[in-house]
Parts: sequence; C-alpha cells; structure tokens
Amino acid sequence: MARKPPVSTLVLLVRHGQTPTTGTVLPGRAPDLHLSDAGRAQAEAAAERLQGLPIDALYTSPLERARETAEPTERLTNLTASLDDGLLECDFGEWTGEKLTALAKLPQWRTVQQAPSTFRFPGGESFVELQSRMIATMERLRAAHPGGVVVCFSHADPIKAILTHALGTHLDHFQRVDVGTGSISAIQWPDGAAPIVRMVNSTGGPLAALRSG
Repeated sequence: MARKPPVSTLVLLVRHGQTPTTGTVLPGRAPDLHLSDAGRAQAEAAAERLQGLPIDALYTSPLERARETAEPTERLTNLTASLDDGLLECDFGEWTGEKLTALAKLPQWRTVQQAPSTFRFPGGESFVELQSRMIATMERLRAAHPGGVVVCFSHADPIKAILTHALGTHLDHFQRVDVGTGSISAIQWPDGAAPIVRMVNSTGGPLAALRSG
C-alpha cells in the first residue's frame, strides 16, 4: 500500500500595510499607529489576492496596523481574526520610536545588520527570542489547523525571522530577506517534515494556486 503524504498546513504571512512612519521610525510596539491611505489600499489588495483560498483561520498581531490590515480579509472571508501575541512586532525596548537615521549612527547598528543573532535591543527582545517565539507560534497554529490554510498578519522582523528559520539558514542572514509592506509570504508545513518556503515578499497576483502545490 502506498504511503500517504504527510498532512501539510499552508501558512500565509502578511506584513501590515504602510503607515505614516514606515521607513523613517522604528515604531515597535508603540500604540496608536494606524495605516496610511496607501497602507489601507495595500490591505485591500492583499485581501483580493487571498480570494479563492480555502482559508480556515485568520490570526493577527494585536497592534493596530496589523489589525487594520486584516479587516478587508475578514470582510471577504466572513472570518474574525484572532489576536495572537506570538505575532507581535519585536520588542525594541529603548529604541522604540527612534528615527532610523539616528539609530544607523550607533555602533550597535552594525551588529543588528551583520550579526543579529548576537544582539538584544536595550531593554527589549533579542533576535534569538524573536525567532524562537515565531517558531513556537507557527508550531501551535499548525497543530490547531492540520491540513488547513492559515493567514497571519504580522510585522517585518517576525516574518523575516520565521522565513530565515524555514529556509534553513542562519539567523545572521536575517537581513538578507526583504519583506515589504502589504507583501505576502507563504510556508508549507508538512507534519513531521521540514517546512517549505513557497513564496517570499509577493505583492501581486492571485494566490489560489498555492493550495494545489
């Protein structure tokens, strides 16, 4: 008798849409940061791309910009996104709210870019902790939806951390992965087997075919 293929869960990772401070400030977990008009358009576009997928569940970071990105998908799927702290942005500690131009002048910035596995944000989270949190979150969601399709709305660094893990590369290669606002990445998680990265930083085209792969 032929052996059945392992049950495989498809996880789609959507970075929140653009905000008024995207690319200029390290917002971290600061509250009351909402999508810009461009970000809302990106959220609508992401929802349209997800149409045709048999989505079992939606999960979102509790931060406003992620929740607002999930709203168009909630409307189109008639599903309510569950808030999940595992999808939160990295805790940047004392760097929260600082301008990127100012941070780039610090000697520690070189470590962030070249050896993130050795770095902890002052008063905040380390990249190792961030990646461990995301791995645990994906394992939990995969177990909750075996063989299903799960969409997660999160932030650039958490998505980059789990993609680096799924690709089987060292955390120090973290900065080589690009995850733009409104982009969608996809990881196939077969039960008992290594994850398969199906898509990274995608910003155009329907995604229904992902489930047939």
